[in-house]
Amino acid sequence: MAVVKPFCCIHPARGLERKIAALPYDVYSREEARRAVEGKPLSFLNIDRPETLFGPEQDMYAQEVYEAAKERLHSMQEDGSFVKDESPVYYIYELTMNGRSQTGIVGCASIDDYERQIIKKHENTRAEKEEDRIRHVDVCGAQTGPIFLAYRAHGGIQRIVETVKASRPEFSFETEDGIRHAGWKVTEERIQKELEEAFQQVGDVYIADGHHRTASAVKVGQKRREKYPDYDGTEAFNYFLSVLFPDDELMIMDYNRVVKDLNGWSVEEFLGKVSEKFETFLIGSPRKPERKGQITMYLRGYWFRLVMRREYIKEDPVEGLDVAYLQRELLRPVLGIEDPRTDQRIDFVGGIRGIEELKRRADDDMEVAFAMYPTSIQELFAVADAGLLMPPKSTWFEPKLRSGLFIHEI
Repeated sequence: MAVVKPFCCIHPARGLERKIAALPYDVYSREEARRAVEGKPLSFLNIDRPETLFGPEQDMYAQEVYEAAKERLHSMQEDGSFVKDESPVYYIYELTMNGRSQTGIVGCASIDDYERQIIKKHENTRAEKEEDRIRHVDVCGAQTGPIFLAYRAHGGIQRIVETVKASRPEFSFETEDGIRHAGWKVTEERIQKELEEAFQQVGDVYIADGHHRTASAVKVGQKRREKYPDYDGTEAFNYFLSVLFPDDELMIMDYNRVVKDLNGWSVEEFLGKVSEKFETFLIGSPRKPERKGQITMYLRGYWFRLVMRREYIKEDPVEGLDVAYLQRELLRPVLGIEDPRTDQRIDFVGGIRGIEELKRRADDDMEVAFAMYPTSIQELFAVADAGLLMPPKSTWFEPKLRSGLFIHEI
């Protein structure tokens, strides 16, 4: 029984959405973020990554950097670039990529639901990454990046969404990457109540993307509860900004691996090791895996189709994942990748970059590449339901939500 509330949203003034909206802060390196804001003074990345407001020598975690984010946010409210809804609302947020759309509900989820595991996770978080967003949210007094949540499709919610989308959107624009973003405001109290009641029927909700942002928002909420011990649960800091999507509209792309070297094996020796755990076929052209249990490998100018051997497949929500099989049977014992989170010999390439990017990397600065079949949303749900954690870099969601379109003040 998930609690999802409407809220008084801070959002771009009409017509400024395209100039303000930015990709999430964590898809950029520091240098990429600096380049991305050049000539774009309204870009929300200046708030989400406020070190871009300073020179390259600036400590990006210094207190003055977070204060600069707060000042920029407030100044954009004062000059009218951002406006705030006068009463609580939901938004309907549609993203369209290559003719395919997915539509989410923008609202505020409960930190208590997260702590009670009604909102379920499938990844661990790192304290140092949490700390950055904790300070950002705390200083700004606002949650600036929505959490990407998923739920099992619900007919009542779908009917409401279709009804609202029949009207003219509040905004509609296309970003540089060809993604169309559109939003509708849900102001009618009757419809808001129907939405809130419908979410209480969907059962559990799952973090698709944004584990660190979620954990940080929850910890800031806990800090505010300690500061204000007489809180009654209705305060804004008890909730965090989210966009909730039905599972049947989501697309998870492949998240691929490239490895620096063959760990001392010759090509012939390495292929022999591969054949022990995979049925191995030479293919004439780059082709993505066609089903679960297949991996495409590129090595020294040749493409191979690898098929997992049944006797090594495990019936377990985590160990049964293709990425887990590859790590367990090949990357660790043969290539020596003990911890893919920290080993500098492995890198990860999102499927949005295409299979040719794997060839480029393997020919350039790496040695061997593995193209994976995408993890399914059902596999993600099964891992989270079991209270387990996925291997790192198991899922790549597209399209990415834009930051700056919806802000939750706490």
